[in-house]
Amino acid sequence: STSLAPVVDSRVLLINSTLFYRDLNRALSSEELLLSQFVCVLKLALTAASPLYRGYVTDVDARWDVISGSVDCRTEEERGLKPLGNYKFRIPKSRYDSIDSYLSPHGDQFNDVPVLYDEAIYQQLRAADIDHLLAQHVAHLFIRDTVSLFSEKIHQDDTEDTDHFENIQSTNWQTMRFKPPPPHSSIGWRVEFRPCEVQITDFENAAIVCFVVLLTRVILSYQLNFIIPISKVDDNMKRAQKRDAVLNEKFWFRKNITTCVSPPEATSCCQTSDTDIYTSLSVNHIINGKKGEFPGLIPLINSYLSGMDVDADTHCTIQQYLKLIQRRAAGDLHTTASWIRDFVQTHPDYKQDSVVSDLINYDLLSRIHGVQSGDVSCPELLGTSLKSKTQENIPAAMERAESH
Repeated sequence: STSLAPVVDSRVLLINSTLFYRDLNRALSSEELLLSQFVCVLKLALTAASPLYRGYVTDVDARWDVISGSVDCRTEEERGLKPLGNYKFRIPKSRYDSIDSYLSPHGDQFNDVPVLYDEAIYQQLRAADIDHLLAQHVAHLFIRDTVSLFSEKIHQDDTEDTDHFENIQSTNWQTMRFKPPPPHSSIGWRVEFRPCEVQITDFENAAIVCFVVLLTRVILSYQLNFIIPISKVDDNMKRAQKRDAVLNEKFWFRKNITTCVSPPEATSCCQTSDTDIYTSLSVNHIINGKKGEFPGLIPLINSYLSGMDVDADTHCTIQQYLKLIQRRAAGDLHTTASWIRDFVQTHPDYKQDSVVSDLINYDLLSRIHGVQSGDVSCPELLGTSLKSKTQENIPAAMERAESH
């Protein structure tokens, strides 16, 4: 319902992580490798933090479909409710939804859902020597109208400025966004990672971003392949938003993730002789591993870190972040969504009618403020350690050891 639009501001609900790459091919590869699994399964399910809407407890944990519906500006013709007449395209998704295609040649075979795009724009890009997949992606963005227009930005020199493109690009809110370098800038190719929901504390948010960055390093260093068909990505996306998805749902996952160029440290722990390409795994098994099927993402990250020159303090910080992710995946700690829901449902003023009263709302916000500031401990959500560093100064024992 469009009535939600003034109520839900997506910018205050999410964490965007933008990754920078030195060249186009590396950016495209990183995008598809992350998209295939982690958008849906890990980050949205693990960071779910949105169980309350407009004063009610709901049966979903994440924001995605709520915001998707609130900004869904498709007409009845575009939604397929009426025959096309005044509009050109029947569009299957809201402009706020999961991605529609992989962009590098390696991922093309997994684009098993037809991509809708503007043929004229596609041909214009192909004539300018843009490859098929990237031209298709950009032409796909232009099947929609803009949702904003600024008078001072109408008349632009498109050979010098990209505002017209960015107007469309920035209002297609997909789970990941491929971002070309802006003109007259030293900024390179970027991939924006968009599914994560904002958490209560800086510690949690730092852990999420750190995990994403380390995961990209493992994927690129070990030359791993997590790609699954787009249809399975869409399926995973639906499952990841359900109540307690981190505990109760299973997600499509690729079994053999190594490639012919993966190093020995990857092939020794990841290869499988199973003939099935895909399987369903819980978030716990994907993060922490399942014997005989998958070693787990955290063990892979630790394997990668063991070969890096990381100082003791940084190593301890990273391990605290990874432990938070591990324990949430295993169900030892609440997700933010389940913590909020439990707080509401156990509040003395709750009448078992899904209504979040003013008193409950005030007490919830007060508790969140206390947890955020560190004045209130919350081991069921955060565990026992909230520090991002072991201590501010290098221990004397470490100084002595490094001096010898």
